[in-house]
Amino acid sequence: MSLAEVLKAGNYELIDVREPMELEMDGNIEGAKNIPLGEVEDRKDEILSIEKPVVLFCRSGNRSGKALEYLNAEGLKEGYNGGGWSELKAHLEANKGTF
Repeated sequence: MSLAEVLKAGNYELIDVREPMELEMDGNIEGAKNIPLGEVEDRKDEILSIEKPVVLFCRSGNRSGKALEYLNAEGLKEGYNGGGWSELKAHLEANKGTF
């Protein structure tokens, strides 16, 4: 399944790997769980136990890509790099109600 298909299906968990201060400065996406990149390793069991596709995102897609690479190596079955938060938020808002 592609990221677009997962987002269209609507059954996913959003994880924001930005730092809390970035959320305060830039804003966030409603319903996203904040697990900063530096905490991903310590909280991997929490993430790996999620029973639906996991969409990771950050400011640009770089940190979420690193987190996804790590989690895939740890056994994440269905993970996606959602890229930068502002683009992901715009995509989600543009497609609201079309599911």
